[in-house]
Formats: sequence, C-alpha cells, structure tokens
Amino acid sequence: MSGTSDEIKGRIKEAAGAITDDDKLRREGKMDQAVGKVKQAFEKAVDKVNEVVQGKPRT
Repeated sequence: MSGTSDEIKGRIKEAAGAITDDDKLRREGKMDQAVGKVKQAFEKAVDKVNEVVQGKPRT
C-alpha cells in the first residue's frame, strides 16, 4: 500500500472510531496515518536520491 492510501485508510478508521466511540479503532486510525506519512517521506527521499544518481537537476 502506498503512503497516501495508508493515510486515507487511517482517516477513515479514526472517523469510524469516533462515530462508534471505539478508542481502539481510533488509535489504529492514527497509527495508520502516521505510517502513511512516514512512507510518503521515504518515497520522496528515494525519489530525490534517484534524481541525484541519474544526474537530473533538483527542483
């Protein structure tokens, strides 16, 4: 799963937990969002490394 989809899944879980008053589901949603943000940051870092290795100019 990509970082963006993990983050969206987390938002949905967190909202469902809030609606159903399920603290465990809320926590899972927050964790999924955090994982998604980390994945996105990692994906960006990999992209930057690839740009440098391939000699493309940075933006």
